[in-house]
Amino acid sequence: MTENHATLAPARARGLFRAGTAVPTAGWCLGRTQANLISVPVDWAADVARFAALNPAPCPVLEQTAPGARTSALAPGADLATDLPRYRVWHDGRYQEHTEVSAHWRDDLVTFLIGCSFTFESALLDAGIPLRHVTEGRNVAMYRTTRPCAPAGRLHGPMVVSMRPVPRDLVADAQAITARMPAVHGAPVAVGEPGDRSNAELGIADLGRPDFGDPTVIGPDDVPVFWACGVTPQSALMASRPPFAITHAPGHMFVTDRFDRDYLLAERG
Repeated sequence: MTENHATLAPARARGLFRAGTAVPTAGWCLGRTQANLISVPVDWAADVARFAALNPAPCPVLEQTAPGARTSALAPGADLATDLPRYRVWHDGRYQEHTEVSAHWRDDLVTFLIGCSFTFESALLDAGIPLRHVTEGRNVAMYRTTRPCAPAGRLHGPMVVSMRPVPRDLVADAQAITARMPAVHGAPVAVGEPGDRSNAELGIADLGRPDFGDPTVIGPDDVPVFWACGVTPQSALMASRPPFAITHAPGHMFVTDRFDRDYLLAERG
């Protein structure tokens, strides 16, 4: 691909994904909002909605569709069954990955589009905060923690976090910037201690072995910073084992037409 994926229009990016490009979307269409996707049968939708309401940091809902809908108000003209780079189709807590899911879509599926931390990455970059996974062309590192989410009906499971190494002198800036974007996970849920490559508070024993995504190089002056992650509902699917669901593959997001700034709270003063 010769096009600069950072400056692509969202519709162009979705067209590439529809045509078979299957790559993580970190750094794509900078300035445009990305979203996690989870689609469940109607009889599970109330549990997902309640789970999200009880756990707003990892599960901030940007949109909930009508049953069977493959369209989104966040990206008119997009198809939720074809326009993400990679999907997971779940049966009883186990999944298979696909580049499109038209053949698996059902008329009773309710889709939840959940805020993604990729949305605040453009603000971090604008502030001069480096993003190692973007520079490396890799997926962000994500970890299943030992911190339980509040259960809702049949849905339960631990929080998932994403980790970005941040230079020690820029950690406060990263915290302040992301705190202004609660609709896309907001402020970090934990900050590692300098020199500590794990985080006992979250139960992460080895940052070099993420549960989802790719390991990221942590420099000698970097501090691991952890944000609540929209892969948390997938962790709940693994734990709760509903008979059927469709999600995005971690890091392979739905690129919407919305602007990141749409989710930035005004500064007080």
